[in-house]
Amino acid sequence: MSGENSSAGDEQRVWDVVVVGAGPAGASAAYAAAVTGRRVLLLEKAELPRYKTCGGGIIGPSRDALPPGFELPFRDRVHAVTFSLNGRFTRTRRSRQMLFGLINRPEFDQRLVEHAQKAGAELRTGVTVSRVEQHGSAVPDRRTVAVVLQGGETILARAVVGADGSASRIGAHVGVKLDQVDLGLEAEIPVPDTVAEDWAGRVLIDWGPMPGSYGWVFPKGDTLTVGVISARGEGAATKRYLEDFVARLGLAGFEPSVSSGHLTRCRADDSPLSRGRVLVCGDAAGLLEPWTREGISFALRSGRLAGEWAVRIAEAHDAVDTRRQALNYAFAIKAGLGAEMGVGKRMLGVFERRPGLFHAALTTFPPSWKAFKGITQGSASLADLVRTHPMADRALMALDRRQDAPAEASDAAGSAESEEDAVSS
Repeated sequence: MSGENSSAGDEQRVWDVVVVGAGPAGASAAYAAAVTGRRVLLLEKAELPRYKTCGGGIIGPSRDALPPGFELPFRDRVHAVTFSLNGRFTRTRRSRQMLFGLINRPEFDQRLVEHAQKAGAELRTGVTVSRVEQHGSAVPDRRTVAVVLQGGETILARAVVGADGSASRIGAHVGVKLDQVDLGLEAEIPVPDTVAEDWAGRVLIDWGPMPGSYGWVFPKGDTLTVGVISARGEGAATKRYLEDFVARLGLAGFEPSVSSGHLTRCRADDSPLSRGRVLVCGDAAGLLEPWTREGISFALRSGRLAGEWAVRIAEAHDAVDTRRQALNYAFAIKAGLGAEMGVGKRMLGVFERRPGLFHAALTTFPPSWKAFKGITQGSASLADLVRTHPMADRALMALDRRQDAPAEASDAAGSAESEEDAVSS
C-alpha cells in the first residue's frame, strides 16, 4: 500500500487511488477501493448534496450492487406500470411484488458518498480537475499519475478512476468514443395530495412520437418526476413532446420546482476503458443501457469494478502488469455490461421502427410482461433473456432484418384503447 513520501510534506502525499466524480459510479469506486484498506481520495466539483437530472429508478441490478448495509432512501415503491403509445392505447399492468423503487438523486448520492467515507475514503468537494498527466515534469515516476486541479494544485496517485460524468475530462484523456447521444428533459412537479395519491405506487411509460423516444412519470411523495428522452438533434421536437406530455396528463397548471436537461452518451463498441493507470466507469465511460438509457445500475456496477481494479493497478510495479490489470478490467466490463449493451442496442433499433409492437407485447403478451418484471426486479437481464430463450433471440433477429418495417400505432391491439388492469404475481 502506498503512503506519504516520508521526506516530503503532506501536499506530496501519493494516494493509492484518486476517484474523480462523486456520483454513483465514483462513490462505488471509492468504496470498493477504500474497503480494501487503501488510501483513497474522492474529488467532486460540486458541493454535496447536488441535483442531477435523473428519473431515479432503482432496479434490481442497482440494489444488488450497493454496499453491504446500505439503506435505500425510497420515496415510493412501484407495483404498477401504466403503458401508453404517444398517449393512446393506455393499459396498466400490476405486480404483487415490488418492481423497483424510486429515489431522489441528491439524497441517494450523498448516502453513497457517506458509505465510501465510512470505508476510509477521503472526500474533497468544490474542486475541479483540469487534466491528468502520466508523463512529464509533474509526474515523479512511472508508477504515478498527476491529477491537476484548476488553480494549479497537483495531486499524485498510483491509479485514477474517472467517474466525472458524460462530459468527462478523464474520458477525453482515455479517448472514450461515443456511439449514441440522446437528450433527456425533465421537470420536478410538486402536486397536491389528491394528485399524488392517484400516482402512488404506479409509474407511467409513454412510447413517444419520435423514433426511439419515450416519456415517464415517476411519483416521489408530493412530487412527480416527469421527463422525456429522444435522440440528440431533435431538441425542439423533444421540448414539444415534454410540453404536450405534461399537458395531456393534466399537470400543466402546476409550477415545476426544477426544469432541467441532460445528454446521455453510449460508448462505441471499440471505445477504450483505460489508458495507462487511468480507468473510466459509469457515464464517463459511456456505460448505460442504450434502449432505456438507464444508467444508475451501470454506474454502480462499473464503479465497483473500477475501484477493485484500480487497487490492482496501484500495486502494479511496471507497465506490463499495469496493462494486464487494465485489460482484465475491460474484460470484466465487456463480459457483463457490454453484453447487456449489445442487446440493448438491438432492442433500440427495433423499438425505433416498431414502438407499437413493443407496446402490444408488454400489455397483451404475458411472457413479455414477465420478462419486464424479471429485468426490473433483478432476476434477469436483457442479455440473459436472449441467451437463455432461443425464441426471443430468433424474434429479435427477424425484427433486426426488417429495417424498413413501419412504426405504426396499429401494432398495438385496439383492444387496449381503454385503461385496463392486469394483475400478475
